[in-house]
Amino acid sequence: MGNAAADASALQWSITAMSEMTQRLPQVKVWDRSRAFAVIGEAVWWVTIVDATLVRHHPGAYDGVVAGQSPAERRRTEATLTGLRFVRNRIGRKVSLAEFVRPGAPCADAGGARITGWTWRPVPEPVLTWLPPRAQAWEMTRYRAYQAQLAGHTVGETFGRSAAFLTLTAANATGMTGISTRAARGWTPSLRPMPVT
Repeated sequence: MGNAAADASALQWSITAMSEMTQRLPQVKVWDRSRAFAVIGEAVWWVTIVDATLVRHHPGAYDGVVAGQSPAERRRTEATLTGLRFVRNRIGRKVSLAEFVRPGAPCADAGGARITGWTWRPVPEPVLTWLPPRAQAWEMTRYRAYQAQLAGHTVGETFGRSAAFLTLTAANATGMTGISTRAARGWTPSLRPMPVT
């Protein structure tokens, strides 16, 4: 805490880990379901951890990248990350990731045979009576974001947009030149990051 070099190093390590995890997604075949769900779960964890780190420790860089987006892209990015927080908070609490992700049927094309073509399922509204009112409101915001920006969209699209935004933000936060390029290299078309303007 308070050591700028250590902070930059930890952020770079986290971004690298997140990038490597999201880049593994197109390599996982649909018939290896247990591995597929494990990789998706780890990607959810890494994206939300990196997002939380940037929001808390680099708010200026975060807000700067958000401000550079069009209003529609800003809403999409924020809701995507908020929706992933909802998934993170639900899995492990007796909720399986399989309740969130709909595996696609194997098909002949390369994209259809990979988990990047799987889609997020619409899910029922959660029962949150065990939470205090303020926490219920936060979780319902996350739920609505999930329904709006994840449900019906592919895993590849979701993680492509999130990872592109977070790598750009991290590069702006610490001057990690070249990290955005390294993170985007090797992604398949189904995982191509959305442009951040």
